[in-house]
Amino acid sequence: MEYRSMSNQTDVADVSSQDTWTAVCTDDASLVIDVRTDFEWSQVGIPQLSNSNRQLHLISWQLAPDMRLNNAFIDEMAEAGVAKNVPVYFLCRSGVRSRAAAIAATAAGYGPCHNVAEGFEGVAGPTGARQGGWQGCGLPETKPASKTIKE
Repeated sequence: MEYRSMSNQTDVADVSSQDTWTAVCTDDASLVIDVRTDFEWSQVGIPQLSNSNRQLHLISWQLAPDMRLNNAFIDEMAEAGVAKNVPVYFLCRSGVRSRAAAIAATAAGYGPCHNVAEGFEGVAGPTGARQGGWQGCGLPETKPASKTIKE
């Protein structure tokens, strides 16, 4: 189920992890960009996309250790071969960085761009435990082998 969230800069749809999975499994052009840091990819894991045509790109929106904005983010999308006219699903830990990245990519002419609202690990609940997200939905995950993964 897709739900809409409006930004005063641009309109980027928030989608669930499950809807993202469904989209990339049914639309050959769709791709996922995981905008977390290399530490998060290696220590927490990344989405594992099921079919050989599906692409996952690992492009950090913010750079560790100080979490400064990656000013080359849009350039790195282009270098990774991301086409401007395909559905792109942006993913981070909980949906905050990915929303900012989706807005920037939309402004640069990419898309349609979508934000995976609960991210990879989900959002913190009242007890601090993470709920929802890619992992909480039980969707496939793995550890990365390189920054661009075509499975």
